[in-house]
Amino acid sequence: MAKTAEYLKRFMNGVKKRNPGELEFHQAVSEVAATIFPYIADKPIYHKMQILERMVEPDRVVMFRVPWTDDEGNIRNQRGYRVQFNNSIGPYKGGLRFHPSVNLSVLKFLGFEQTFKNSLTGLPMGGGKGGADFNPKGKTDNEVMRFCQSFMTELHRHIGEDTDVPAGDIGVGAREIGFLFGQYKRIENRFVGVLTGKGMEFGGSKIRTEATGYGTVYFMQNMLQRIGDGLQGKTVCVSGSGNVATYAVEKVNHLGGKVVSLSDSSGFIHDPDGIDADKLAYVMDLKQVRRGRIGEYAETYKSATFHEGRPWGVACDIALPCATQNEINREEAETLLKNGCIGVSEGANMPTELAAIDAFQHAEILYAPSKAANAGGVAVSGLEMSQNSARIAWSEQELDNLLQDTMLKIHDSCVEYGKNKDHVDYLAGFIKVADAMLSFGHT
Repeated sequence: MAKTAEYLKRFMNGVKKRNPGELEFHQAVSEVAATIFPYIADKPIYHKMQILERMVEPDRVVMFRVPWTDDEGNIRNQRGYRVQFNNSIGPYKGGLRFHPSVNLSVLKFLGFEQTFKNSLTGLPMGGGKGGADFNPKGKTDNEVMRFCQSFMTELHRHIGEDTDVPAGDIGVGAREIGFLFGQYKRIENRFVGVLTGKGMEFGGSKIRTEATGYGTVYFMQNMLQRIGDGLQGKTVCVSGSGNVATYAVEKVNHLGGKVVSLSDSSGFIHDPDGIDADKLAYVMDLKQVRRGRIGEYAETYKSATFHEGRPWGVACDIALPCATQNEINREEAETLLKNGCIGVSEGANMPTELAAIDAFQHAEILYAPSKAANAGGVAVSGLEMSQNSARIAWSEQELDNLLQDTMLKIHDSCVEYGKNKDHVDYLAGFIKVADAMLSFGHT
């Protein structure tokens, strides 16, 4: 144990020296390394071939200027990125994020985690991530279109259906994917599955929008069923109010649970009566059409109250963090546990700080890390790639069945390597990527 701890310390010192100031990336690597090192401690081949040291270095990072013109004729400039992290088991696959917080550290952490997430799905997809420090909020459709066209004018030379297949993420929804795909098609004069999350009119897949939220809930249900329980009658706290959060609410409702919270950057609402289908439809219109703030919910539904901060002080049986990274700290984790929370399934990427993860694992509650729990979105993206390649389209029911089957397989592979029947981790995803890298030699 002491030898492993010393190795981890030396390894992380090296990562921090090579990647100065990239705090989100350091956190992601530290979390993975702490899980991986005990497994590889007695396996000298991984050390000899420097597998983990190679795995934390992206294959390549592309950074580029994105000039565009706003509606007043002013020339604006953003920075664009594509981090192609690891293609040992398939083409790079991962979303594009348009948000002011986007920087190299954030995208490297997301691309690194994407590698394991994609591996766990069982589909042949490598890991990547990209985006820009562009904020689509408050922009007109024409401004967003001009930005997307400029972004794709550079990005197109680095992607392809068998090379790198981006998708949507925060700030990149159906509108943005349409503009991006239109520009790719225009430049390349090819109609291929180079992006996923496309509209149904031009090669999209049914339930892709719902898949991440649904998958997060399916994973929680799988964990509960393993101990003879289920979501029926459970009180659930959800953070966020985007696609992942809203479709997680929808699936919890389908499975008999009651969701009592949603949030955005302004704060959270607590509705002890539950967010039923009609209230959820209101939220979707509020956030996706009117682009309003979640506090308006409490003005419309008198059963609810609005509060600043995050919803983790609300008593619940299950917590589904579906907003963004590092949204549960140690104090909030301890509050959840004190209030009776028995399970956490991460819908967002790395939403739980390391100290909070330690609290959950020490308490031995059901805890599903994002690399496993939110893999449903990329799983259906992979199925969209398959449909595009074969020029076919599966039904919504077929895809939902495939999603449920995929999440169960991910759960079972995670439990196989977990410390006990209630603990899951993502060693299976690491092993698949690592063994593929071994097969290629020291390339």
